[in-house]
Amino acid sequence: MSEPVFDKRDQLDKIASGLLQGEQIIAVYDAIGAGTGFLGLTNLRVVLQDNSFVGKRTALTSIPYSRVGAVSFVSDRNMLGRFASSSQIAVTVGTQTYEVSFRGDDKAKHAHDVILWHLVR
Repeated sequence: MSEPVFDKRDQLDKIASGLLQGEQIIAVYDAIGAGTGFLGLTNLRVVLQDNSFVGKRTALTSIPYSRVGAVSFVSDRNMLGRFASSSQIAVTVGTQTYEVSFRGDDKAKHAHDVILWHLVR
């Protein structure tokens, strides 16, 4: 497997410190906007850091690909037909949807495509 792609070393290190045996990091992308700190992708799961907990608390949430029901590009109506150029994705797990905004369309597309690849295997 190739070296992981990442935006910030400290975020990569957080994911690396919690890897399971045989697990490998694919990418760790910094998220922008309220709530999510970053999105990590491994060969086994999606990892989300949520910074929106009361009292300056943070949650690191692991979602096995088998639990992901859908992955979507999120776009305003003006961009319909150009979803691959969106810098936002949504990951649906049960009744919960996690929206993540990235610093660039290429990162959103890569995250979307990695998750989708695991869903359709």
